Amino acid sequence: MQDDDVLAEFRASKALLEGHFLLSSGRHSAHYLQCARVLMDPMRASRLALALAARLPRELKKELTRVVSPAMGGVIIGHEMGRALGLEAMFVERPTGKFELRRGFAIEPGDKVLLVEDVVTTGLSSREAIQAIEQAGGEVIAAAALVDRSAGSVDLGVPFYPLIALNFPTWAPDEVPPELAATPAIKPGSRAQT
Repeated sequence: MQDDDVLAEFRASKALLEGHFLLSSGRHSAHYLQCARVLMDPMRASRLALALAARLPRELKKELTRVVSPAMGGVIIGHEMGRALGLEAMFVERPTGKFELRRGFAIEPGDKVLLVEDVVTTGLSSREAIQAIEQAGGEVIAAAALVDRSAGSVDLGVPFYPLIALNFPTWAPDEVPPELAATPAIKPGSRAQT
C-alpha cells in the first residue's frame, strides 16, 4: 500500500479533518486524523493492518510474541495487527491516569512486544506505554503506527515502523497562527491534556 492509497482510505472514511484542533500532545493543528473513523470499517482496518505488518522486517516478526497497544486509540489497530501477525493482542489503559496493563492481562517474562499505535505525534503516549509494558515484564523491541505525524523526528527508543509519515504542521499554544487562533480549538483526542 502506497502513501496515496493510505490517504485514500482516510479520505473515504472522512477521517482526515480540517479545522482548528487541540491535539492530545497539547499542540494545535489545522488537520486531524480521526483514526477511529478509518478503523470503524473492519475490512478497512484489516487492510491497513496487513499493510502495516508488511512494513515490519521479517526477522523482527519472527521474534515477536505479543502485540500491545494503548487504549483508547490503539486498541482496534492493535487487535488487527495481532490478527495480521498471528499473535495475541493486549492493551494498556489509564485507570488512574498512568498507563498499566489492563486488568486480567499478563505479559510473560521475556515476551518480545510490538507496541502498536494509531497516530504518533510527539511520542509521549508511546513512551509511557513502553514503560508500562516493561514494568509488566515485557520487552518492547519495536513500535508501529498507522500514522507518524512527527515527520520522522520522533524517538521512541526502539525501531519505529509507521504505515505513513505526514508532515502537517503543529504549533505550541503560544505559536498558533492568528488565522487559526481566530477559531475555537476542538479537542478530538482521547487523552487528557498534559
